[in-house]
Amino acid sequence: MDSHQIIDILIIYIGLVVLLTFHEFGHAWMALKCGDDTAKNEGRVSLNPLVHIDPIGTVILPLAGLFLAMRGSAFAGLLIGWAKPVPVNISNLRNPKLDDILVTMAGPWMNLLLAVLLVGLARIGVAVHSTAMHDVCLAAARLSLFLCFFNLVPIPPLDGSHVVRILIGMSYETYLQIARFGIILILLVFNLTALPELLRAVTAASIQIMEGWFGL
Repeated sequence: MDSHQIIDILIIYIGLVVLLTFHEFGHAWMALKCGDDTAKNEGRVSLNPLVHIDPIGTVILPLAGLFLAMRGSAFAGLLIGWAKPVPVNISNLRNPKLDDILVTMAGPWMNLLLAVLLVGLARIGVAVHSTAMHDVCLAAARLSLFLCFFNLVPIPPLDGSHVVRILIGMSYETYLQIARFGIILILLVFNLTALPELLRAVTAASIQIMEGWFGL
């Protein structure tokens, strides 16, 4: 692996950490707006990546996956990553059912908003004749959208599963029992089904629509 590949890995990794940081900030900010200050009291309503980093999920596994992917290893798809979950005390929410959904969806919404902003920045890159700015911003936008759609998959502990739990009235205790096997379920689904290809296709179609908004 040459120095250019290492630089590419670091750029992608830094982008991932920034996007995960905004995602978790979205959860924490919405929880505070809905009446729960648990995340605020733990310093999580912040854009400082350090407060959201999980040593294994945000550092070790993503970096290992990126290095394996660059080397063309089939094991790259077996590694996933995550940030430290934002603590939410549902009993503090003013309208528990609705607010719980708003807090849950705030993370994916943040990634969607970032994708739009990044495509806009890519358009500025074209205007100022900066190919690097255009390419980096579009790549980050794709990653942000992929994170958005990935988190909507209804498998614990992903955000989509929280929404399903709320809508069907599943108890939090039952949900936690299922979530214990969540990582295994995610790995099985992502390595044994066509879901990754579907997410990439939806991401590509969404980026194409956004590019049209900005005349790219």
